[in-house]
Amino acid sequence: MSNPENNTPGAPDTELTPEARVMLGKARRSFAVSMGILLLGFMAIGFALVYRVMRDSPPPAVAESVAIPAGAEVISALNTDGTIQVTFSAGDATMLNVFDAGTGELLRSVEIGTE
Repeated sequence: MSNPENNTPGAPDTELTPEARVMLGKARRSFAVSMGILLLGFMAIGFALVYRVMRDSPPPAVAESVAIPAGAEVISALNTDGTIQVTFSAGDATMLNVFDAGTGELLRSVEIGTE
């Protein structure tokens, strides 16, 4: 139940003094600063967790070996975009073989020649 004396329709409204308003403003600013710091702390924790999860993920699997013809001389080998690209010369021909980086399976073979 409520106090019936405060609920009378003719009761005067109590207004805050200027000093009380200043103190209330300071309390509001202090609360806003505290909440801002708290939110920044939660964001820092979230970023740290995401960083650790992404950093600790295992590297993608790479094929241990790829097959090129016997006696071929390897000119270059690159591991890019999920492929292993091997340029080699076998006899008079220069070839570029593109292998899948995960399985080592030959995807494409291109002969490089002069006109």
